Amino acid sequence: MKNKNFVFQTITMVCLTIGLVLAAPAPTRASSHMDAPLITLDPAANTTDVYAFRTDANGQQYLSVALAVYPFEEPGVGPNKYNFDDAVLYQIHVATGADVAAGQATLTYGFQFTTSYKNVNTILQSYLGAVENVDDANQNLTQKYTVTKTVNSSKAATTLFTNVVVPPNNQGLLTRYYNQNDNGEFPAKEGVALSSSLDRYTSQTIPTNATGYQVFAGQRDDGFYADIQSIFDLDFMFSGPNKPFDSQGGFNVHTIVLNIPVSELGGIQQVVGVYATTERQRVQVLRKAKVKKTSPQNSGNFVQVGRQGNPLFNEALVAIKDKDLYNRTLPTTDSTNFKNYALNPELAAALGLDASHTTNRTDIAGIFIPDLIKTDLSTGPARLAGGQNAGAPPAAPNDPGFSRLSVFGGDALHSTAQTGFFNNGTVPGGWPNGRRFGDDVLDIAVLALESDLRNPASPTLASAPADPGVDKVDHNDIGYNKVFPYAATPLNGRSHEHHN
Repeated sequence: MKNKNFVFQTITMVCLTIGLVLAAPAPTRASSHMDAPLITLDPAANTTDVYAFRTDANGQQYLSVALAVYPFEEPGVGPNKYNFDDAVLYQIHVATGADVAAGQATLTYGFQFTTSYKNVNTILQSYLGAVENVDDANQNLTQKYTVTKTVNSSKAATTLFTNVVVPPNNQGLLTRYYNQNDNGEFPAKEGVALSSSLDRYTSQTIPTNATGYQVFAGQRDDGFYADIQSIFDLDFMFSGPNKPFDSQGGFNVHTIVLNIPVSELGGIQQVVGVYATTERQRVQVLRKAKVKKTSPQNSGNFVQVGRQGNPLFNEALVAIKDKDLYNRTLPTTDSTNFKNYALNPELAAALGLDASHTTNRTDIAGIFIPDLIKTDLSTGPARLAGGQNAGAPPAAPNDPGFSRLSVFGGDALHSTAQTGFFNNGTVPGGWPNGRRFGDDVLDIAVLALESDLRNPASPTLASAPADPGVDKVDHNDIGYNKVFPYAATPLNGRSHEHHN
């Protein structure tokens, strides 16, 4: 019994130590990226955002999905850099058919990373000099990854990609091709409209396999924008700062993006569901220092530590007592565990809405329960956000008709797979029909709470506010790409600002 207690105490201390180490690089900020208490101690496994939207490219129809992790990466930090964690299993799940309503993944795409160094006998951890091409002699730290597809009903697994290289982080002078005029002193390049206009490092790390899948994984700008600070100041009317306050402005994240051929999912006449998880092996032991064997030893089956579906659900609707439970459970249990939070949203009361908006919100439950991003594939490609500059290529203005407020801003699509609003197939152009880079999800969520969508045949839509909108933040700090991988260029450590 004494030995068992000693082992338990040792494992407990190891877990606490690991949590403190993992938490150390993450600055304390107001954040929608700190959804639950335990996951804040594990930034490499902390899911910040999930995206899912319909695109067409290269003669293919795609479901484009993305998972971002590692909140609040300060651009240019050193000497150690933010990277994907070799010990984390990153997964993007897709539900089709009856699995959508059940919250059950039909297909699971897994991403596992390995890290290596060209030279460990140096203090120059990531770069030995300016990186001219991905994984050249000057990119000392290199990550590579494997992508697998699992059909969950049969457990049949297929390897889609192996040894795909992760591009370097945007350091500045040493990674000049990320930045305007290919100059490391300048800010990061704005989004582009053509694949041929992507920066060198990004374009060199987008493989396509024989069945049409495309993948990318690397550092990107944090594509979420909102005045989260006001929410945590309990200023739900966003009446505080006169200047828009983008709490995520100026920070990067690590992002995985996957283009899934719609043919792999059974065609376009359907609504699919998307969510993501992160997992770690059950046991981690810190080993006594020995030459070349000081890294932790991981063993046991993988256990889910993080989950993300629709934006804001766990953070803004789920009570404290259940936030960690959300991250450890699957969407199949959402109806039992979390439905009441969507039916009777506390946030609606905090916004000062009347009783008709705070109880029996079956429309809000329809969005969040089960917590999958429901994406209509029959609409044709979604309209995309581009750069803030509407000039000549490579600048990428928003697609005509795009609105960051989705259907509340007049951005709607026509579905042939569901009746939609007004029984005429009208569905939102963005979230909560999928989620695009550029969707102003905080404003959309507030407008949805102020609306009454319980009768889709005759919905009451709240009026979209004049810009800059609900929280006074109406754009990201850098323009998105309108081509794969869609997420914006990672910000330059030598030239960036916070809270634009």
